[in-house]
Amino acid sequence: MGKFDGLLLVSDFDDTLYDSHHRIPPRNLDALGRWIGQGGRFTVATGRAHRTFAPYVHLAPINAPVVLSNGSAIYDFQTETMLVQTLLDDRAPADFQALMAAMPSLGLETYHGEDIYVYRPNAITDAHMRKVGTDYEVRDIPDMPAPWTKAIVQQEYDVLLRAREWLEQHCPGRFYLEITHRGCTKGGMVARLLEMLHIPRENLYCVGDNQNDIPMMALSAIPFAPANCAQEVKDWGATILCHCDDGVIGDIVERLEQIYPD
Repeated sequence: MGKFDGLLLVSDFDDTLYDSHHRIPPRNLDALGRWIGQGGRFTVATGRAHRTFAPYVHLAPINAPVVLSNGSAIYDFQTETMLVQTLLDDRAPADFQALMAAMPSLGLETYHGEDIYVYRPNAITDAHMRKVGTDYEVRDIPDMPAPWTKAIVQQEYDVLLRAREWLEQHCPGRFYLEITHRGCTKGGMVARLLEMLHIPRENLYCVGDNQNDIPMMALSAIPFAPANCAQEVKDWGATILCHCDDGVIGDIVERLEQIYPD
């Protein structure tokens, strides 16, 4: 029995666990070694899909199922098992066909199984694919296989705000801007993971850098964020620690070592 037995630490991946130099800082790995060595469970909750996260899973000592696609799925990489998978509404292709017609500058990225399809790729599409290290197939929306696990609308921020307004007006209650099944967030899937692992919420600690991390941080006994986090996360009230490049997981484990002494 270690002092972290029965505790779960959940981290966002990009710009949190994984830094701006495209690596996991050694300080994070050292801290996770201490965490797991004392009985703690560690996992990742990421916006990446299975295909775009699987090449990186070996970089950290993950010993609990992973939340993928911003809460669309839970996958156990130890057993190679999809534990939970949600899908977008059957109306999604038609809805997005209408959105793309209404706003011609938008690009669209969709996920079906392990395949990624793109309609009207733009500079943001290319930057995103370089970041996650994968390729895609360009197709018209009616030619994309369905159902989709998620879809991403791509354009500059001000255009995305208008796209969100369009979706809320024409598809009420069905979609978010990075679109997963209604109600599927990192927070919702982390809550389901707690149930699977029989871990009480007061034993959960989460860290993330962006707005999509707030639902899971809201469940956290102490919500942590790296110094490079979005202003919305700072305004929300997360406990701000060091920059992700400096090993924010190290800061967290050091704090928890003080809260849970030998």
